Amino acid sequence: MFIGSFIGYLKTERNYSQHTLRAYEGDLRSFESFLSRIDESIDFFSADLDLVRSWVSELMDAGAAPLSVCRKLSALRSFYAYQRSNGVGVDNPAATLQGPKRRKKLPVFVKEEEMNRLIDEVSFGEGYAACRDRMIIVLFYETGIRLSELIGLDTADVDMGASVIKVTGKRNKQRVVPFAAELKRELENYLEVRAEVTGGAGGALFLSSRGGRIGQSAVYRIVKKQLSEVTSVKKKSPHVLRHSFATAMLNNDAEIGVVKELLGHERLATTEIYTHLTFEELKRNYRKAHPRAGNN
Repeated sequence: MFIGSFIGYLKTERNYSQHTLRAYEGDLRSFESFLSRIDESIDFFSADLDLVRSWVSELMDAGAAPLSVCRKLSALRSFYAYQRSNGVGVDNPAATLQGPKRRKKLPVFVKEEEMNRLIDEVSFGEGYAACRDRMIIVLFYETGIRLSELIGLDTADVDMGASVIKVTGKRNKQRVVPFAAELKRELENYLEVRAEVTGGAGGALFLSSRGGRIGQSAVYRIVKKQLSEVTSVKKKSPHVLRHSFATAMLNNDAEIGVVKELLGHERLATTEIYTHLTFEELKRNYRKAHPRAGNN
């Protein structure tokens, strides 16, 4: 009952995604199961810090990744905070417990020269599908929007006069993303080709082969196919193009606060990982170019 009401709150009041809701419910069920194995008389409201530590130790011994364990602790902390806000006077046994240290992986990105080659030199073919595929690649790279945001776009979200796109991001938060002259030309051309197929009807900006809104798997296939033309990076996904946008912006002297707003990040720390990435690129270029760097 307590878990169900908490998940319902996250869904209706916080607009958490289905993926996060399933993960949080699984995390809480895992802790509940652990407590029952220790002692059937122990529940969420009689658990203490030592029991939470034991749960974390068991998870780590079973091979759980640090990131997964940290998420489970986050779910537990949020659960107890929710209960307290609803008048259940119970201490949060996970409040002071630090999760295992996570080694941050630098985001995978496609180099600027590779993206330039894809957009400027590679032929996407003829017809609506080819034009759509090119538009998807260009839009990802020139705006940095998320996969779900791109799929959710309608033609009405594109304001050609103001050169902005209205994007609905995580938790239904909306933001306005500007675009420049090149992307405007691409959009004008795409909308003209789309109108020939639909008769100028509105609705979803990107259409599937059946005429409905394009799905995630189709966009993944498009991105993987096109990136394979120009790069050897193992991961070829829409999110890689988002990383590529952020990296290109920072490499060309954009302010990090501006990049944060364009990406729709809530915290600056989320965007700061790209500064580490650009610094690593700087170091690689230094070692490659400086005549004495190889001897250091």
